Amino acid sequence: MKEPKKTLVLGASDNPSRYSYLAIHRLRSHGHPVIGIGKRYGKVADVNITTDREPAADVDTVTLYLNPQHQQQYHDFILSLKPKRIIFNPGAENEQLVELAKKNNIKPVEACTLVLLSTGQY
Repeated sequence: MKEPKKTLVLGASDNPSRYSYLAIHRLRSHGHPVIGIGKRYGKVADVNITTDREPAADVDTVTLYLNPQHQQQYHDFILSLKPKRIIFNPGAENEQLVELAKKNNIKPVEACTLVLLSTGQY
């Protein structure tokens, strides 16, 4: 198994019909530690979803499940975490945040977290 990558799921939801819900389950089943931030409190698997933007150390990946308009308020928070990469899932593509990421030496990746996990590329 690959090294676990602490992952922040931004746009986390405890609604089973949401892709962020599936992503949290798959990330956990692959052994990755997960932080969930969403619109409301909840729980998915063993991950508590919070609405708080609390500092976190050693975040490897931020995976986005928010459309660009809702991402704006999180730009500074995401950059403050200094992740290695930001995954822009389908519908979350955001050229402004891509440019900010590049300027801060963070790799922007336009991909689907679920596909990356299922193909061993995560």
